[in-house]
Amino acid sequence: MRKQLRLSISCASAFLLVLLGLPLANYFFPEAMAMQVFGFTLTWLILGVAFFPAVWLIAWVFIKRSIALEDAEVAAAAAPIEINIAKPSDAPVVN
Repeated sequence: MRKQLRLSISCASAFLLVLLGLPLANYFFPEAMAMQVFGFTLTWLILGVAFFPAVWLIAWVFIKRSIALEDAEVAAAAAPIEINIAKPSDAPVVN
């Protein structure tokens, strides 16, 4: 359960970084973001080309790791349970 929570928090953090990174880059580095690259400003190039693949990558990592965690949980649940039951002769004697 903790591994799933850690995965969710890390993927959410990565998404927020990608989501808020462009406005923050525009705010703190306006000259660099206004630079022309392939006929577009760097802002539009990042927004149009890099944003969606980055979000898809985060989603892909989340799904792959989540499935792996679920498979590990299923394997742990399906493992035989070893129960040690004391025999009456092995029981401690109470005085």
